[in-house]
Order: sequence, then structure tokens, then C-alpha cells
Amino acid sequence: MFTIRPINDNHEHQDWLAGFLAEQWGSPRMVTRGALWDASALPGFAAVKDADLFGDAPVIGVATYHIVKRTCELTTLNSVQENSGVGTALVEAVTERARAAGCKTLIVVTTNDNLRALRFYQRRGFVIAAVRVNEMARSRQVKPDIPLMGFDGIPLRDEIELEKALL
Repeated sequence: MFTIRPINDNHEHQDWLAGFLAEQWGSPRMVTRGALWDASALPGFAAVKDADLFGDAPVIGVATYHIVKRTCELTTLNSVQENSGVGTALVEAVTERARAAGCKTLIVVTTNDNLRALRFYQRRGFVIAAVRVNEMARSRQVKPDIPLMGFDGIPLRDEIELEKALL
């Protein structure tokens, strides 16, 4: 079991979040749609494993997001305990926060090699809204440490934007 808790609303978890994102992604810096984000400075949610009587409650997942006008972008999503509902619960928490903020759309950007993410988001009601061919070449100009090769030996080349209407 786990509990979803809001994090970083006032940057109070920024140092911890920077370390977590560096461990998961290699850096807290993310590039989507040509923009560089410090995801450790963004608000989000953490999935915290329910502690037993003798232990601490470890974080088993994190989602960060940002809102611009009436659109919320899910900037990062990590689950260190896959296939347990953590990712789904984090997406639902961001969805509810976006609705409460008056957003009409929730978007997420992934890459052409991330077949697991494409499957995950589409199964949760997201649809492919845009494909930016060769966008990763432009992203590497902003963040040179983005690798050339992605998951399963697939060249890391394109950005795929998925969206979900929040009406």
C-alpha cells in the first residue's frame, strides 16, 4: 500500500527532489517542446509506501507538473515499484490538481523509444496529439547529455506529445 502526498508546493522538497530525479533520469533538468525545465523546482506528488511499525516511509514514485494558462504538463513521472498502481495514482493526482486549477487539457511529452510510456498513457485515456520528428536533435542543443540511443536500442529521435481532455 502507498499514500499520495503533495510535494514541493513551496520548493520545500527541492533539494530532495533534485537528488531523486538525478537518480532516476540522470538530472533534474528536462527538455520538452524546446524548453528546459528544472523539474526539481516544480510542484508535484510523491507516492509514499505505508511505513511499518519499525521503519520509515520510502518514496516509491514521483510526478511533477507545471501549469501554463489552461494546460497542465505532466513533466516527470517515475515509479520505482512498477505494476502496483503507483504511476496511475500519481497521474490521477495531477489530473485532479489540473482540474482544480481550471485546466482544460493535461499533456505529457515522451520520446519515440519509450514504448512503455506510450502504452501506459494511452491506456489511461491520453491520445497522441503531436509528433515532432527529429526534435531530440534540437533538445540536445539545450541539454547535450541526452543520449543518442534510447530504450531497447531504438535511436532517440522524436518527441511524442499525448493529451487528455479534462472536461
